[in-house]
Amino acid sequence: MKIFRAAILAGSIGACALNTAIAQETAPTETPAYKLYRATPTKINDLVHTKLDVRFDYAKRYMYGKEWVTLKPHMYPTDTLRLDAKGMDLKTIAVVKNGKNTPLTFTYDSLSVAIKLDRVYTAAEKYTIYIDYTAKPNELHVKGSAAINDAKGLYFINPDGTDKDKPVQIWTQGETEASSCWFPTIDRPNQKTTEEITMTVPKQYVTLSNGRLVLSKVNKDGTRTDTWKQELPHSPYLFMMAVGDFKVYKDKWRNKEVSYYLEPKYAPYAKDIFGFTPEVIEFYSKILGVDYPWYKYSQIVVRDYVSGAMENTSATLHGEYVQGTKRELADRYYDAGRSTIVHELFHQWFGDYVTAESWSNLTVNESFADFSESIWAEYKYGKDAGDAHSYEAMQSYLNTPGAKDKNLVRFHYNDKEEVFDVVTYQKGGRILYMLRNYLGNAAFYKGLNIYLKTNGLKNGEAQQLRLAMEEASGRDLNWFFNQWYYGAGHPVLNISYKWDEGTKTQTVYLQQTQDGNAFTLPMAIDIYAAGKKTRHQVWMRDKADTLTFSVPSKPDLVNVDGDKILLTKKTDSKSLDEFAYQYFNAGLFLDRNEAIDYAKSRQSEKTAQKIIIAAIQDKFYMLRVKAINVADLTKDDVRNLAVPILVRLAQTDENNLVRAAAITALGKLKASGNMNLFKQSLSSQSYAIQGAALTAIGLQNPAEALPLAKSYEKDSEGALTQAIINTYASAGGDAEWPYVSKAISEMGPQTQFGIMPKFAALVGRLKNNEYALAGVKTIADFGVRFKQYVGPQVAEILGTVKDARAKAGDTASAAAAEKAIADLK
Repeated sequence: MKIFRAAILAGSIGACALNTAIAQETAPTETPAYKLYRATPTKINDLVHTKLDVRFDYAKRYMYGKEWVTLKPHMYPTDTLRLDAKGMDLKTIAVVKNGKNTPLTFTYDSLSVAIKLDRVYTAAEKYTIYIDYTAKPNELHVKGSAAINDAKGLYFINPDGTDKDKPVQIWTQGETEASSCWFPTIDRPNQKTTEEITMTVPKQYVTLSNGRLVLSKVNKDGTRTDTWKQELPHSPYLFMMAVGDFKVYKDKWRNKEVSYYLEPKYAPYAKDIFGFTPEVIEFYSKILGVDYPWYKYSQIVVRDYVSGAMENTSATLHGEYVQGTKRELADRYYDAGRSTIVHELFHQWFGDYVTAESWSNLTVNESFADFSESIWAEYKYGKDAGDAHSYEAMQSYLNTPGAKDKNLVRFHYNDKEEVFDVVTYQKGGRILYMLRNYLGNAAFYKGLNIYLKTNGLKNGEAQQLRLAMEEASGRDLNWFFNQWYYGAGHPVLNISYKWDEGTKTQTVYLQQTQDGNAFTLPMAIDIYAAGKKTRHQVWMRDKADTLTFSVPSKPDLVNVDGDKILLTKKTDSKSLDEFAYQYFNAGLFLDRNEAIDYAKSRQSEKTAQKIIIAAIQDKFYMLRVKAINVADLTKDDVRNLAVPILVRLAQTDENNLVRAAAITALGKLKASGNMNLFKQSLSSQSYAIQGAALTAIGLQNPAEALPLAKSYEKDSEGALTQAIINTYASAGGDAEWPYVSKAISEMGPQTQFGIMPKFAALVGRLKNNEYALAGVKTIADFGVRFKQYVGPQVAEILGTVKDARAKAGDTASAAAAEKAIADLK
């Protein structure tokens, strides 16, 4: 699963306040629940095969189901069976003998059902239970998490068709244990079962499930019955169904079907959105040495999804944010959508083919999927892109309060949903990136191959991963797994230097300042002297270490962690000259990124200017964007050097985001000589470039920007839509309100929060009091929804609206704002 928080953070070097706020986590609380040891669920009975026959009541939001579930005792004889079955009406439970149903007695507490079998069964015997039931997901009240904001398993989207802007859909979400909201099962990740699902649906709708479509029959009553079979075993939380008006694009990988299910509006862009999928399947199959294991691979995009995406076996379900038109996708590069697509695909091996045996060991699912995003970026877009993605993941972890107190493998938690966090995802992914660097590609991927082949179609945990890596590499890895998998935190590393000219000795002082024990850190130290780089492989095993190196002449640079791979928060006491040398000679993404960070606050100095000006032209677009954003154009020297380059980049750079950043920087100068450039940029097919150009024109001449904004209303998305709203916030009024109100309502929460202050400015000066009241409600509703994250910030925004409406004599809107402020306290 790609959690929504991670999805909206991906693809940008910085994150705004809402993402930061939502990412906040607290240290584990010592509650009675937390003190429980979360053991792997005991197996009394094993699932063998699950057969379902379902139909849907759209009006009632019910699903009528018949189930035949085949099981066997795991080891010891038993005459009882307990199944998870949340919020259902259980009408009949019977054992199937010779084609006949013999009713069984059972007790049901609304969450699970205890069944008395007809006799004692041994581990050598299978038995089949028949259940006639009704699932009522909308009447079920269950707890979600930061990863999954709802957990009712089965979702009816616009079932009565009252929302004309939203399609009618049904889809399921099983992780963590919500499949048992729509069919009785042993809803634990350490269970595996084959599957057959028969769905009867209105004949105009398309269905999708795991495995292959084996039968499709049109019925006389206007329905159609589709039967899907998943013939390899997988865990119950990976079961899925989807029903709706989807257009299907058929692709292929080798001899297997690869298909993309999209709403008709986005069907023409199916290849633009998902078309690289076969290439990813080929890449993963080759590096893992295990071919894609399932019958087919489908991807479907649904409305109102409760998370980012979900890796259901052979049938991944995505939230809306992965889709886009050709023009929208042209601005995204390796964005949240593309990284999600590869993330879920890697799960087909790590999570589906081998599944974490318990939520405590979720790392063997999610850390790998997070890691896969970086290795795909590296393969497809180059090492800078892979390193940048891994670095962003590490920063998400390091900047999350409370994360350092949590183990990666977690046998203690208050609720299983807590394990879906930046430790399991981003920290775990970075740890694997580190392990690959330590072992080398050949040994690392051989270890993954051993792990997959040893545990295929079964369950795995971190210890099995350790054993596989040790077998492949021949190295003991207990030290690595003990500190990174079974311990918490990370090293906080201070680095300082001393050169002794008399003895020609370079000393490096390393100090770990975190609480607790020292981390064992193998690392490369690169010494650049007399035009030559010498690499030294060292181990830091104590809290403080002093290293000395004989060097013929004073080094130009001592580069600790030369591979820029350690998971650490570090303070490095290099000088500006040394960071400049690092930028121009060390070469890795993080080498250059660190130099930019150091130089950005020192732009009065020539050396810092040299770094920034070079970085504006860096080979990697993300660093070009970063350097453009931090260049201090209020300084004459910087501006004189940068502006000619920015003009060139704004016109000719191959990357739309770089061009947009250059236009934005030039726009802030309010120089009339750039107006033609901005107007020419409005003709671009890039929404990012158009948005930057419109904003730049508005900064120079708001009156001229207003009619231009109106001319683009009918064909705007993303950055251009935001620019139009910004223009209206600065120079618009009641005439522009309908567009702004509708556009805001269609934005995601991240974008809404970023634009909220300017939206509030427009609300504050509206003449129509009803419009103003609606604007106050929009802000207030957003504040209530995200109160725990950004309540104070939204209250402050509402305060400005209240003052403006009171000044305009609009007592109703002012009072509504005042009440909303009180509600947010």
